[in-house]
Amino acid sequence: MTVALMWEARAVAGRGADLLAWARAQELAERPLRRETFRAPQDRVLVITWWDAAYDAVLPELPEPDGELVTRAVHRWRFEAVAG
Repeated sequence: MTVALMWEARAVAGRGADLLAWARAQELAERPLRRETFRAPQDRVLVITWWDAAYDAVLPELPEPDGELVTRAVHRWRFEAVAG
């Protein structure tokens, strides 16, 4: 089964590049099948990792950034692939 973990944060105004650099520098304890990083308006950063694991498996996730870098707590979601 493939599971995707989504991590999304919103930077303090004008600090989107700093949050993006921070997210890209974060190492996970294990290597996912795939990892992609995105940015969006309003200084948002999104990281999606894909894992060959059960939906409820314990998987490494990106931590919370320093409170001075973000405007709110990180949002996290977990999804499972659906056969097409």
